[in-house]
This record gives sequence, C-alpha cells and structure tokens, in this order.
Amino acid sequence: MILSIDQGTTGTTCLVFDDDGALAGRAYREFTQHFPQPGWVEHDAAEIWTVTEAVAREALDGAGIDSPTAIGITNQRETVCVWDPSTGEPLHRALVWQDRRTADRCDELREQGHEELLRARTGLVIDPYFSATKIEWLLRNVDGLAERARDGRAVFGTVDAWLVFKLTGELVTDVTNASRTLLYDIHAGRWDPDLLELFGVPERALPRVVPSIGEVGRTPAGVPVTGIAGDQQAALYGQGALDPGQGKNTYGTGSFVLLNTGEEAPDPPKGLLATVAWGIGERRVYALEASIFVTGAAVQWLRDGLGLIETAAETEQIAASVDSSGGVVFVPALTGLGSPYWDPYARGTIVGITRGTTRAHLVRATLESIALQTADAIDAMEGAGPPLRELRADGGASQNGWLMQFQADVLGVPVVVAETAETTALGAAFLAGVGAGQWTQGRVRELWRERARFEPAMSADERAERRAQWSRAVERALRWAEG
Repeated sequence: MILSIDQGTTGTTCLVFDDDGALAGRAYREFTQHFPQPGWVEHDAAEIWTVTEAVAREALDGAGIDSPTAIGITNQRETVCVWDPSTGEPLHRALVWQDRRTADRCDELREQGHEELLRARTGLVIDPYFSATKIEWLLRNVDGLAERARDGRAVFGTVDAWLVFKLTGELVTDVTNASRTLLYDIHAGRWDPDLLELFGVPERALPRVVPSIGEVGRTPAGVPVTGIAGDQQAALYGQGALDPGQGKNTYGTGSFVLLNTGEEAPDPPKGLLATVAWGIGERRVYALEASIFVTGAAVQWLRDGLGLIETAAETEQIAASVDSSGGVVFVPALTGLGSPYWDPYARGTIVGITRGTTRAHLVRATLESIALQTADAIDAMEGAGPPLRELRADGGASQNGWLMQFQADVLGVPVVVAETAETTALGAAFLAGVGAGQWTQGRVRELWRERARFEPAMSADERAERRAQWSRAVERALRWAEG
C-alpha cells in the first residue's frame, strides 16, 4: 500500500493505492485561504501540516491499514514556506503561487536586463508566480529574517520540503520543485550562485535538492518517503507519459500542458517554459510546459457570471445540440492570455455574434476555446521538443466527451482519457512505488489504464479553417492590450 499526499492550493487529498494501482482509501479536507491585501495570497503552513496529518490518517483508516509501505508527495508548486529548522515552527505565513505582491520587483528585474540570464539558467520567465521574488520579499520585509537565514536559523522551501521536514526531519526538496524557484540551474543541476546572489538568498537557507524517485527520509514509525514531485510533473508521471513525445493536459480552472522531451533540457520558445519532469538517480527528465490561464474558469463564468448554464456537466449536451458555433469565437482572456502569448493585458473577446446566435452557440464556442488554446500551446512546442504522439487528458473537463473529441479534431492526434481521474495523486504513488522498489517504470506503464480514446475525425481543410478563424479572434484580443 502506498500513501499519496496531494497537497493542493485549497485543500489536501490523501489516497491509498494498492499493489495494482487501484484506489483503496481516500480523504480530503480544505484549509484556510488568507488574503491580507489585494493581490496577496497566503497559507498557514502549520495548518497545512495539521490538515495533512488528519487526512492521511483518515485515508489509511479507509484502506483498513495502520501504516503504508511508502509515502509519495505531490504539491502546489512555487508556494514558499519559511520555518525555524530547530523548532519546526513557521516564521511567516506561506506566500502562495497566486500571490502577486512582487509584480513591481519583477518589472524592475526585466528593466535591469536579467530576463535572458534567468531564462537561460532556469527555463522560466520573470513572474511573481515563481518562488525567488517571494523569498526575497520575506528576507526584506520580515524583521530579523535575513540575519536568521544567514545564521542557519531560518530555512525556505516549497510545500514538498515543508511536508518532508515535518514527516522525517530532513531538509530536502525534489528537483521538480527546485526547478520552479528561479534559483535552480536546470542544466547544471544545482542552486545557481549567480541567481542566489541576485535575489540575496543564502544557500544554507535552502533545502538539499534530491531526485524525485528514491528514499529521502523516514517517519518516526519507519515509513520511507520515496517519491516527490510538483503537481503538474506528478500528473505527467501519473499519466504514464514516461517517453519523449508523450504529453498530457490537465483541464482545470486553467490548464497545464506538459510534453516529455527526454533527458536533454529543451530550449523553450517564447511563452513556454522548460522544467524538470522528474529525476531518478543522476538522470533528469525534462518537459516543455504551457500554462493556459482560463479554461474551466470560462465555463464557470457562463454559469456564475452570465447564468447561461446551471452546471458544467450540461455543456456537453448543449454543445452537441448545434452543428457548429454559428461563426461565434470566444477568446477567454478573462485574466490575460497565457502560453504561448503570455500577455497579461489581453482581454476576453467574443466575435461573430449575429441575430441568430443562441445560448448553445456561446456554450459551444466556450468549449471550443478550451481545445483551441491547448492546440496553440502544443503548436508552439513543435520544433523545441519531439512531436506529440497522443495527448493524455485528466482533470474535470476530461469527462466531457464532446470536448475531448473536438480536442482530438483540432490537434489531429488521439486524445486519451485516463481511467483514474486523480492522476496527480496517482503519479505521486507511482513515484513512491518505484522509489521503494515495489514497482519498476515498466510496471508503471502497465498500471496506467485508459478509460476512453478519441481519434481525430475532422478533415485537414476544416481543421485549418477553424484554426485560422481562431487566430484572427486571438489577434483582436491581443490588440486590446495595445490600446
């Protein structure tokens, strides 16, 4: 039995998987979100640990066991915790990946010409999303913290590091989470001294970087922690996408597309990120990543903002009730556009409305926008990584059969929906199982199972026409940013 801890942005889920990768126990609990100022988002790390302990025990009880064989951890990425390593007490609330308080500092770094260096070393872009400016803010704004960090009396880590510390007393982070900090050289495989100096972060205040697969410590009861990865990387592993050219999209409030590029770090095109997918021994596997800001959130807007639907589930039947979107194209840039455009100033645009436009046309155009944004991101990956052979889908919207078929049509490759919906947690279990010697990576490929497969049925001409129509609408959304 493997205990998988899936520590997310609004709550913690713990699942227990048996030797065949089947779900044996599950529990979930939310924790408090703190918003001290507009644009600021914080979590109480102590509460995260308390909730995680309780949910893990509930999941183990549900599986009918007292102790698992091993523990795997997957977590919200980029969120920064800070604590006293001698007492284990947090020294400030965690700054969450959504927190935007360092936006002005990021503008300053770009103006100073640091973007090229950061991009070359880390594969990332300068954005408050990532951890480095959060750590820098804490060092500059929490009384006495800079001195404590220099003296070894304060340490920083992403949520995986915090949970491992509380479970085992070890101060480590895995290579996938390190690669999301803007402090880690993904090519050299180390905390980068130039970047540490740029942000004023003492290396002694950071965890030791370890592979994603392998034992990093044991609980007081002797249970080893043998797998760690950030949530999107864990989902890629949970999808069994272990070979170059395999990719996944997690369809949530936004969407994250990851493409396995093998053991050579890719040179990411504009608007995309290069990241470490996982590490095993001395080997690092890399991925291209696209972040799409608004996908499921667009459906939520139809429901909560416009009142056009009562539930997200009904969009499948509504979209299928019309032959087309009637020429309507919706670009859901409700919070800007993510990959591959990465323009925070773009705004939502609906074009092609006529007197004959109905609710069904708008609903269908919304679902189409989810697939078309994904296709844009995957197109941008071409040339920087191996060609996508099939797209493996997970997340809530992967249950929408109409959307999955349209996704296959506009991509021109099969879309495969996993049997296990919670592939992020399954990925953490797979990592831990391999790290504990319970499974091999070959066995992981066997344990992954598909629930449904969607083959492309759209003609090449129609696909090109749809994509061209979408591109014209995106240009209008981007022009909004130009005034």
